Amino acid sequence: MEIFSQLLNALPGSVSQGLIWGIMAIGVYLTYRILDVADLTVDGSFATGGAVAVVLILNGCNLWVAMLAAFIAGLLAGAITGLLHTLMGIPPILAGILTQLSLYSINLKIMGRANLSVNVNQTDLLISLRWVKDFAVHNPLITVGIVLALLIGALYWFFGTEMGCAIRATGANLHMSRAQGINTNFNKVLGIMISNGLVAFSGAFLCQYQGFADVKMGQGAIVIGLAAVIIGEALLGKIFKNFALRLLSVAIGSIIYYIVIQTVVTLGLDANLLKLLSAVIVAVFLAVPYWKRQYSQTHMKKWKGGKAHA
Repeated sequence: MEIFSQLLNALPGSVSQGLIWGIMAIGVYLTYRILDVADLTVDGSFATGGAVAVVLILNGCNLWVAMLAAFIAGLLAGAITGLLHTLMGIPPILAGILTQLSLYSINLKIMGRANLSVNVNQTDLLISLRWVKDFAVHNPLITVGIVLALLIGALYWFFGTEMGCAIRATGANLHMSRAQGINTNFNKVLGIMISNGLVAFSGAFLCQYQGFADVKMGQGAIVIGLAAVIIGEALLGKIFKNFALRLLSVAIGSIIYYIVIQTVVTLGLDANLLKLLSAVIVAVFLAVPYWKRQYSQTHMKKWKGGKAHA
């Protein structure tokens, strides 16, 4: 009963983190599912967004301007990865690793050190961990929830435009898109830019929520993003067919992921094993579709064999 009470008390915080990371997970979804590209830039651009936002906030910049600057920083990080891939012929996964590695040094230069606290009045922030149980505008559940809904609406509109459809076509069938006269290289770069812009925007939110920016805060972000995507698709994929609902399912997947993590921690799992747990969760959910196909094929062969001998 005590464990259940602890879990219930921690639930608002888990949902808040899930919403924040849900924005990042949507960015991962855009490259992983829409563009069919494995982009590892996110581990670096997530921290870049946080670093840019915190430095600007500490220098008295308007909060929303700081968030916009974080988004633009993410766009630039994505542009570097996209250009490394399209102009230099570097495979996307390696291009992302190179950009991620470069961003580590860039983030250190932006912050001036490895860790930077948001030493301002908490009321001057958009969200904070302190308000997670308060019903107010600064409550992360309300603020991030509204922003997430607006982002999903904007993405739904954009990917319904001619340019957005061209990006989706590029990911669906690269060669056919080129045959139709679509500039696939431009679409790849633009898609990766939008993805990392959202990732950096999420990082800026998280820094305000936790009260500090850290150069290593993005480590493992790609795993969390993939976990959210896979969980959302596995649980809601057959129900949510609309593009906007698919984006929403990714955010829900992120919330479920953090609730699972919080539950396991509450039950007494060593916190040092959380990264291992994340990897196991992603591996299992990635393996489930494969196991289903294998089972279906085996079952079908047995059925056909039995019918032939009948």
